[in-house]
Amino acid sequence: MITVHLFYQGQNGSARAFASEMESSGIAEAIRQEPGNLRYAYYQPLDDPETILLIDSWRDQASIDAHHASPMMAQLAALREKYDLHMQAERFVSEEVGDDERFLRK
Repeated sequence: MITVHLFYQGQNGSARAFASEMESSGIAEAIRQEPGNLRYAYYQPLDDPETILLIDSWRDQASIDAHHASPMMAQLAALREKYDLHMQAERFVSEEVGDDERFLRK
């Protein structure tokens, strides 16, 4: 699994408005339905009201490549431009390691 954290940063609530429009327009749900998408969820850091975090997880690189080649990427880019957002990204590749399960309270 490949997970990307995208930090959308704006001013005067623009990042939050972007995430709201992604949800209300159906673009976010369409991305969730793409083959290989495992997670697509927006969050807001408690200490930074001008940033929205997107956690975006995919089965593999081929799934990400297909997503990036999809027509909805133009819609997404237009919304980022509309809200004048700047971005930072972090990328993580999951692997089976250790006994972390014992530390999780369920």
